Amino acid sequence: MNYTAVVAGATGLIGKQIIELVLSDERYTHVLALVRQPLAMHHDKLEQRVVDWKKLDQQSISADHVFCCLGTTIKKVKTKEAFREVDFTFPVALAKATKAGGANTFVLISALGADPKSSVFYNRVKGEAEEAIRNIGFAALHILQPSLLLGPRTEQRSGEEAAKWFFGAFGFLIPQKFKAIDSAKVARAALIYANESDHGVFTHSSASMQHF
Repeated sequence: MNYTAVVAGATGLIGKQIIELVLSDERYTHVLALVRQPLAMHHDKLEQRVVDWKKLDQQSISADHVFCCLGTTIKKVKTKEAFREVDFTFPVALAKATKAGGANTFVLISALGADPKSSVFYNRVKGEAEEAIRNIGFAALHILQPSLLLGPRTEQRSGEEAAKWFFGAFGFLIPQKFKAIDSAKVARAALIYANESDHGVFTHSSASMQHF
């Protein structure tokens, strides 16, 4: 195979791991990382492109497989409007730009509980993004809905640290679908799903990714 992979959110917990996986995978001959600022890494297959996310939907980006790992927190961006821009507007813009460039497979890292009708703002925005991207018409759309992510973050999130302690102490009491999941498992699942031959829209639960 001679696939081109596009990775958005390459500085995040899952995005960094997906970048490493596709760079080491011989099926991919070109890996395009869409970034706000250059990554501190170099590889013969890696192209880094600094993009204006607010204008991305006006572009056409050539790709075979697209990995969307964009996401933030209201604590980091301060407002609901800014959160929605990162978690809804930018992923949808990415989907439009890569569909225009011929992409046939889109992998969206969403979240457990995503629902466009949810009363919880975070879950509602995630669900609205899923719904909008469903309507763009990729041959294969894989929506991954992980629970709390475990892994080496570059930023500290106090609420997540407390949740990690809780899962560690009482994980045996928690149903599989709600258990925390190692980010490396989600990254591996994303790569495996992207290379499946089936067409359609597929939603993958956190529990289903625990075995990767």
